[in-house]
Amino acid sequence: MKGRLAILLTVVLMVFVLVALNAASYVRVEQSADTEDEPDRSTFNSGGTGTRALFEYLKQTGSDAVRWRMPVSELSNEADESSTFVVVGKLRGDFSPRDASALLRWVERGGRLVVIDRSPDTQLLPTSGRWRVASEIFEAPGRGVRADDAEEMTRGVELVRPAQPTALTRDVAGVSRSRFAGRLHAYQVEWESGAGYNVGGGDRGVGIRPARAPEQEGPGDAEGEPPPPPPAPKPAASPGSTGASIEVDSAEDSDSTAPVSHLDDGRAGYGSMLVDYAYGRGRVAVLSDPYVVSNAGINRADNLFLAVNLVTGGRRRVLFDEFHQGYGGGRNETLAYFRGTPVVWLFAQGALVALALVWTRGRRFARALPAPSVDRRSKLEFVASMAEIQQRARAYDLALENVYARTRRALARYGGVTPTAPPERIAERVAARSGGDRAALEALLRECEDACAGAPLKARRALELARRLRELERDLGLLMRSREIRQTR
Repeated sequence: MKGRLAILLTVVLMVFVLVALNAASYVRVEQSADTEDEPDRSTFNSGGTGTRALFEYLKQTGSDAVRWRMPVSELSNEADESSTFVVVGKLRGDFSPRDASALLRWVERGGRLVVIDRSPDTQLLPTSGRWRVASEIFEAPGRGVRADDAEEMTRGVELVRPAQPTALTRDVAGVSRSRFAGRLHAYQVEWESGAGYNVGGGDRGVGIRPARAPEQEGPGDAEGEPPPPPPAPKPAASPGSTGASIEVDSAEDSDSTAPVSHLDDGRAGYGSMLVDYAYGRGRVAVLSDPYVVSNAGINRADNLFLAVNLVTGGRRRVLFDEFHQGYGGGRNETLAYFRGTPVVWLFAQGALVALALVWTRGRRFARALPAPSVDRRSKLEFVASMAEIQQRARAYDLALENVYARTRRALARYGGVTPTAPPERIAERVAARSGGDRAALEALLRECEDACAGAPLKARRALELARRLRELERDLGLLMRSREIRQTR
C-alpha cells in the first residue's frame, strides 16, 4: 500500500511540475496579419483576407446570407434553385469530382454559382455550348505580402471601369483590383473553320486567337519568344445575357451560351476580370480577384457595390461555402478552440504520463507470487448457521443465554458490582442508580437465570425475554464493547 501511495504521489507531483513548466514557458503569440500567400477566405475570418465584412453587411441589409457547412450533396435537400452558392478563394479542402458534379447539377436545374478566385478550380467552370472560361495569372503574391497593406496590394494599378452598364455593375463606377488579379479568357472547345478563330489544344480549348495567314510572322515568332496574349473579347449584344459578350465572326457562335464580360481587365493585352454565362437553367459567374470582396479591399472604390451585386445576383438567398474552408458541421473544434495555448501540450504530456503508467503497471519487476487466498466467509454466516442449528434443535435456552450473558455483564458494570454477583444484588444496585423498578428487574433476571439453567422455555417466551433485555440496555444507555457491537450487527 505504501508503494502504491508513493507512485500516486509521484505522478501527481509530475503533473503539477508539467503544468508549472508549461505556464512558465508559455508566451502569448500575437496573431499575425493575414498574408496573400496563405489566405483564409472564410466568412468567419475578420482578417484582411477574410470575407466577414461582406457577410455581415448582407445580414444587416436584410439579405438571407447563410454559412453553408454541409456537403455540397445536401444542396438539393436544403437549398432551392433560387439561391446563390458562393465559393471564394483558395480552399482548405478541394472539391472532389463527386462534389463538383453535384454542384453543377444543382446549377443546371436553375441555381447560381459564383466563383471568386485568381485561379478557379476548372471543375467548377463547366463548358457552356462551345465556350469555356479559364484564368491566367501574371503575378503571384510573394511570401509575407499582407492583405491589409493597400499600397503593396494595389501598387501601380488603376481603377477598372465597367465594360457597359449591366446588372452586376449597377452603381459601379470603378473597381479597385489588386496587382495579383487573374485574367479571364473565353475558349472554344471545338474548332470552327468559319468562325475566324483557331483553337490550339483540341477539345481542351487552350485559347482563342485571331486567325492569320501562315506567312505572317509576329515579333515573338521571329525571336523565339512566346506568342502575344490573345485578343480581348469585344462587346456585342447577346440574346438572354446581361452584359457584353465575346464577339465572333460567325453569327452561329453569338448565342446565349457565350460568356458575358462585365469588367475589362484593365491591363495591357486582352481579357476580362468578371464574366458570367448560362449553364442549363442556371448561371455561373467568375471574378478573378478575391481582393475585391475581402475585408481589406471591400471598402475601396466601388468594390462593395460590385461584391453585393455579384453574390446576390437578384437571388433571395446567398450560401457561402464554409464546408471546404474547413468549417464542416461535423468537425470537432475542441483542439481548434485551444489552439495557441499550452493546453494542447498539457493533453499530450498527460497522455505520455498515462502511457508510462500503463507500461510500468504491465511489467513484472520481481518473481511471480501466487494470488492471495481471501476467506470470503463473513461473520454473519457463522451467526446465521448457529441460529439455524439452535432453532432446529429447539435450544431456546442456549440462544437466550448468549444474549443474557452480555446483558448481565453490562448491568454489573453499570451497578458497580462483580459479574458473579447474585441477581438480587445486581437489580438493587441498578435500580438505585437508575431509579427503576427493582422488583421487575429482579424478576426478569431470575427468569433468565432459570431459563439458562434448564427451565422449560418456549420460542415465543424466549423472544420476549430477549426483547426485554435489549430494551433494558437501550433505556439505561449501556454501551457494549466494540467487539460486542460488531457481533450484534
